[in-house]
Amino acid sequence: MRRVSREQARRIAIAAQGFLDPRPEPFGATMRHLQRVVDRVGVVQIDSVNVVVRSQYLPFFSRLGPYDTALLDRARDRAPRRLVEYWAHEASLIPPATWPLLDFRMREAAEKAWGSMRRILAERPDFVDVVQREVELRGPLTAAEVERALEHDQPRSTEHWGWNWSEVKRALECLFWAGRISSAGRTSQFERRYSALDVPPTPAVRGAWLDRPGAEADPERFLELVRIAARAHGIGSERCFADYFRLKREQVRPAIAHLVAVGELIPVTVPGWRQAWLHAEARIPRRVQAEALLSPFDSLVWQRERVHTLWDFHYRIEIYTPKHKRVHGYYVLPFLFGDRLVARCDLKADRQRGVLRCHAVTWEPDAPPAAAAALRRQLEAMASWLGLEAGSLPEAHHAPHGSGAASAPSGIQDGREARDRRAAEQSVGARALVGETDGRLA
Repeated sequence: MRRVSREQARRIAIAAQGFLDPRPEPFGATMRHLQRVVDRVGVVQIDSVNVVVRSQYLPFFSRLGPYDTALLDRARDRAPRRLVEYWAHEASLIPPATWPLLDFRMREAAEKAWGSMRRILAERPDFVDVVQREVELRGPLTAAEVERALEHDQPRSTEHWGWNWSEVKRALECLFWAGRISSAGRTSQFERRYSALDVPPTPAVRGAWLDRPGAEADPERFLELVRIAARAHGIGSERCFADYFRLKREQVRPAIAHLVAVGELIPVTVPGWRQAWLHAEARIPRRVQAEALLSPFDSLVWQRERVHTLWDFHYRIEIYTPKHKRVHGYYVLPFLFGDRLVARCDLKADRQRGVLRCHAVTWEPDAPPAAAAALRRQLEAMASWLGLEAGSLPEAHHAPHGSGAASAPSGIQDGREARDRRAAEQSVGARALVGETDGRLA
């Protein structure tokens, strides 16, 4: 069996995710460039947190540099739509052709959707049907517009943090999860615009949206989803391929076996994985010269076990961690330099003052000295992209191998000290290193 080194596997993964594709000039990206990224990654996770910029915009910046975000809005909001929303990895943007492949998840809505959605479907099915008819008759509509149309704006609970939805909103989300309605995009306030199923898809895939076979077609669906995941990974384990679309292992294994049989996947060994597979068309670069700040929700770093195995990088999202327990900060972006993840940057777009603030940078202990200048370049590019000044950035002369930690907000914190803190605070131990994932579909 072919042996692939950890260094080779890193380079394969980076290339498969589109980080080696030529970048256009700043703000010179076209829809063709965005489509190239979509074709590479297959799924772009959505997140509403707007500390820097909403997460779905960042993977395109990481791979293209500064670009006009209106291109992504247009791809999602205007026909012919290149992207639609559904629960793929988490809440995600996916090509319209991928949406019918997730029918198995839609059929599980009555059992797997969140409690408030299941309850309204069980307790008020007639009302759910009324909401569906309203969307089909008058959509695309936001939840507020549907509420006004139905004159059904009931008081909302404020007892718990999170999604305190009206009955209409619960019904809409239940219908969306179940694949009975879809989304025709978002408003400028990030409100989903619910629509009938015949609105979002292109003519080429509309039939697949409207006439979906049942469970008998699931093996073919799993095969296609694993095919997308394997191509996007370049190389990976069974867990890697399963996590990309939140599939179960038993759903993935037959698909992997089929792809091996037809020559699309090649069994290989990689240190740290019991078994791995290389995509037959994966690019295998001899060297990588990448520089990219990554969204906390970038598909390169979704799966923790993969990140630890390939990069020896202990990564977790700390947005939902109480402040006193955070190790690296609130909205922390990993920094890719060459073929390694060398730093974490706690960033905030201070729009009121027009400044991109870097509260802290934590370097890995073996980060090369040249990484500091590269990080400054990427932070300045990001500030320009966001229409901000590059303030409170780490000084490039603070070498990553410095003997001590520079002070926040603009210093470089020594990686060894950070690892000591991390070991002390992550009392959950190995759970953080074996693929525990964030999100509701895990």
